[in-house]
Amino acid sequence: MAPPFLKSQEEYEKLVDSVDTFLLDCDGVLYHGKQVVEGVRTVLDMLRKKGKKIIFVTNNATKSRRKLKETFDHLGLNASLDECFGSAYASAVYISQVLNFPKDKKVYVFGEEGLEEELDQCGIAHCGGSDPVDREFKAPIDFTVFKPDDSIGAVLCGFDSWINYQKLAKAMTYLRNPECKLILTNTDPTFPTHGDVFPGGHFFAFVMPFFQLIGPTGSGSLSIPIVNASKRKPLVIGKPNKMMMDAILAHHKFDSSRALMVGDNLATDIAFGRNSKIRTLLVMGGVTKYEQVFGESPNEVVPDLVMNSFGDLAVLADASEQ
Repeated sequence: MAPPFLKSQEEYEKLVDSVDTFLLDCDGVLYHGKQVVEGVRTVLDMLRKKGKKIIFVTNNATKSRRKLKETFDHLGLNASLDECFGSAYASAVYISQVLNFPKDKKVYVFGEEGLEEELDQCGIAHCGGSDPVDREFKAPIDFTVFKPDDSIGAVLCGFDSWINYQKLAKAMTYLRNPECKLILTNTDPTFPTHGDVFPGGHFFAFVMPFFQLIGPTGSGSLSIPIVNASKRKPLVIGKPNKMMMDAILAHHKFDSSRALMVGDNLATDIAFGRNSKIRTLLVMGGVTKYEQVFGESPNEVVPDLVMNSFGDLAVLADASEQ
């Protein structure tokens, strides 16, 4: 059965009244590139005035919450630090509060400064990442320098523009310890920037043996060598995986039965809501086509509700001012 398509002010009012916590995808819901969706600023202000909790949920692992807030503020969305929840922070929270990571262990970071900043905020010791030693591109490789290190309790892989063989070799060496965990920030295949897309931290693998190892969520360009060589099935934090919600709930306490995930992508946003057992709202105008939900052969992942634009809720603010 096709989901309801909300179009009237009465339907909008009923929706807002039924939700205490709005989990919002960013690109495609709040803005497209640098262009904020019409009405969204008004909607966010209205929801805050009504006492609704807002959480911006993004798979971006390069930016800390501080940097995400700067981005949102630049767009005039007036976000608080507590409202920002990227996969970098989600990974740090998950490691710290869900895994109860031992205080005497370190995380080897396959990523950039934003990931390190969030680990610091959660009091997690780490190495690798932006360390100049690990950013050296040198040959020939001296393989005798790669030694096991039992102080490394996890290898954390995010987007890393400084990928090199040295980092891969170190990660592989640490993962020979069966107690060392392999964690991916997300499974996004590409990295959108400057009006184009480039290889992301996590390309999907179409090599069958690797696909069978990882499962249907896949993994990425930077993590494929590590996962394939180590034969490990990693923990994946970002959307659509429930680990992201586990991290959010470890930080934000709210009633899941009165929460709503709003997104434009069936495979990440809506699947994330379904996996987390919360209601979902799909907004059109993003990556999802009308036929994928209302066509003769709809996608197997369907939302609970649909509306044209999240900005359409601005009509409620206009009505309250009359």
